This record gives sequence, C-alpha cells and structure tokens, in this order.
Amino acid sequence: MRLGVLDVGSNTVHLLAVDAHGGARPLPAFSYKAELRLAELLDADGAIGPEGVDRLVATIADALQAAEDKGCEDVLAFATSAVREAGNADHVLGRVRAETGADLQVLSGAEEARLTFLAARRWFGWSAGRLLVLDIGGGSLEIAYGMDEEPDAAVSLPLGAGRLTSGRLPGDPPDATDVRALRRHVRAEIARTVGEFSRLGGPDHTVATSKTFRQLARIGGAARSAEGLYAQRRLSRASLEEWVPRLAAMTVRQRADLPGVSIGRAPQLLAGALVAEAAMDLFDVDVLEICPWALREGVILRRLDRLPRA
Repeated sequence: MRLGVLDVGSNTVHLLAVDAHGGARPLPAFSYKAELRLAELLDADGAIGPEGVDRLVATIADALQAAEDKGCEDVLAFATSAVREAGNADHVLGRVRAETGADLQVLSGAEEARLTFLAARRWFGWSAGRLLVLDIGGGSLEIAYGMDEEPDAAVSLPLGAGRLTSGRLPGDPPDATDVRALRRHVRAEIARTVGEFSRLGGPDHTVATSKTFRQLARIGGAARSAEGLYAQRRLSRASLEEWVPRLAAMTVRQRADLPGVSIGRAPQLLAGALVAEAAMDLFDVDVLEICPWALREGVILRRLDRLPRA
C-alpha cells in the first residue's frame, strides 16, 4: 500500500509518501514540504495568529491534494510542539478538520521521543545495543534511551532551535551577551534531566536525528545528502566546539553560504548548535552518528506494526 504521513512541525509541514508493507522496509515514494515556522508565528498570548492559521490550513489542504494525486490510500496526520503548545490549539485543530478533513493527532513530547527512538532502533538494529537518541526540532529537544524498541527513558524539553532563536537571539549577528545567556539556559535545562538517564548506564551508541544535526554534521565535513541515505555521517563534539563561536559571529546570510545550510534554516543554526553542543557535553558524548530516519518514519513503522501479516 502507499501510505502518507503528514507532519505538522514547528518549522515545516511535510508530507512523506511511502510504499509500505508489513514486515518490510518502507520505501520513500514522494515528499512535499512547505516551511511555515509556526513556532515563530505565535502572538504574545502564545496563540497562532489568524494569518498563521490561514496559511496552515491552506498548506495542509495542498499536502492532502498531493497525497491523493500520488495515490496514498491513507494519510497519518500529526502535529508536534507548535500546535501542542498554542493557546488556541483547539481552534486551530477545529479549522483544519472542518476545512481539510484532516484530523490531526497532537503528539505529546514523550510520544515524539518514543517514536523517534523506534525509528532509530529499526535503522541501526539490535546490534547497536543501548541507544541514546537526540532530536532537535523547531520547538523542542527530544532525548530517549533504551535497549529495546520502547525506550526506558524519554523526555521532551522546550529547547527547539526555532523557539530559542525567536525568543532569545535577536540581532544579526546576535549580541554576545544573548548568546552567553542562551548557552547558560540550555545547559541548565538539559542538566536537570541527565540524572534520569545516567542511572540507566552509559549508551553503546549515540545517534541524532533532525535537520539541525544533519546540517551541523555537514558543515563539519560529513557526506552530502547527494551521497545517499547509507553514507555514514558523524558529528563530533570537538567540531561543535570549534563551530559554535564561528556561527555566533556570522550573519544569517553568511551561515546560509555554508555547505548544506539553507537560507530558511540559517537563522536557527546557532541555537541548534548550542543545544547540540550542550547535550553532547552533558551526556559525555564525543561522537554521534546521524540517523536518516526520525519521527515520520517512527509513525509509519508503528502503523505497519499494526497491519495484519499476509
């Protein structure tokens, strides 16, 4: 069957269509993506403004039309932190349902972490042992750890690259005082969770998902996306420690000129780098591997697990 998964995230609305069968690896067939930056469209009361809701409804309608055009039998639609935390979430979900027919499932942060962990486990397999999985989104940071397909510990922190950029890093380039204050904030937030994971023992393998980690790995010398899913991509703490001060001194335009960095994501790269560096430092990770599968694949895999076997 051809299955679609519609991810309404803090940065983008992304439809991924895959050819899927129970017990088999889902094969990507089509991708539709639109950048909305919902995390940056919240008003002073934390609600998504009228223009943002209009754009979201129109974008979801376009994505669903694309799914129909590409022959998707079903579309799994979900939303993450930007909608989850919006002060008018019920209104937003109601309009989306009424005008597009999509019944968005709002995932909790812990659900995001668990589904992303499942995707990483399936990608790396049982031989990877105990996994520590990190994911930096637009609105939140997810951390999960475990030996099986269900993590033993999973948390979500309000440390997304988009959220932190819009709320704490004005200026282009940002003021050094703001960068330092954000660094302290990020490390204090992550440090509160470290004990929950360290009592479970050290990981055998640390992996990361998300566009932010892929871009940081790329500017550190990792393989280009054109080299395919199966090219091994790594990110070292030493590379991050070298790049963070350089990114802090750059304008958005200068960051966009870096390899693998788009103009749309360039404003968030510094905040993402500060979060990544802090997580690797506080969890004592020297090198991590980039996993090409993440939340969308986790949602698909969970759905496939529930299909009857032929």
